[in-house]
Amino acid sequence: MDPMSIVGAVVGIGFILLGQILEGGHAGSLIQITAACIVFGGCFGAVLAEMPLPKFMEAVKIGLQIFKKAPDHSREYIEKIVDCATVVRKQGILALEPKLQEMTDPFFKKGLQLLIDGTEPRLIREMLEVDMIYREEHYEIGPKLFESAGGYMPTFGIIGAVIGLIHVMENLDEPSGVGAGIAVAFVATVYGLVAANILLLPAWKKLLLRGKLHGIDQQMIIEGLMSVAAGENPRLIEEKLTGFLNEAGRAKAAAKDGGGAAPAAAK
Repeated sequence: MDPMSIVGAVVGIGFILLGQILEGGHAGSLIQITAACIVFGGCFGAVLAEMPLPKFMEAVKIGLQIFKKAPDHSREYIEKIVDCATVVRKQGILALEPKLQEMTDPFFKKGLQLLIDGTEPRLIREMLEVDMIYREEHYEIGPKLFESAGGYMPTFGIIGAVIGLIHVMENLDEPSGVGAGIAVAFVATVYGLVAANILLLPAWKKLLLRGKLHGIDQQMIIEGLMSVAAGENPRLIEEKLTGFLNEAGRAKAAAKDGGGAAPAAAK
């Protein structure tokens, strides 16, 4: 489990409540059921209206990934590609067939199967790149859900505030309650802004980052399989694929190998 989404939300909301208390208020004044119904219910309805139900469910499933630790297979993939290159140089392409049973990643397995089947390298690249591009297109529905909700939330916060002020104006004959009524009205605005900027928009950015890192892994797999198809030296393939890692990953790889290239560490 990746705790940072929860930690970030708790820290952000906690400091907002602390600020409220330091100003002489109390946390209970920010709890308004009516405002919550308007803001969260209205936003939920807007998101539902934006996409078909099957797509909404798919987006929710993707969105839940923010609570899971991002899978880190970079080192594993590089080691498997180098292993495949070694087998090919010694025994030929067909000797890779037993390796298919070891592959758990569908993208990697598809590329390896195409390689074993004797598919032309240019065609393998094209097929895998199409697979990668449209996988990214389908994945984007998850981040899009949070992006849309983050855009709607402040608007419904304003709607909630306006509705609250309308209610206040209808009861101006009771001056004693005007101040409290206005305070309640603006709680809706607080809900909209906090939910958008502490929960929804950060989740959107996090999902985009996860998708980008997964795309880097897939591009690395493509380049690795192309190198295997070309019969390149396994050591050179390893050094080439290390280039897909960030500086921290490269440093760990170099440290493990005593200063030289090594099976790459995770991104």
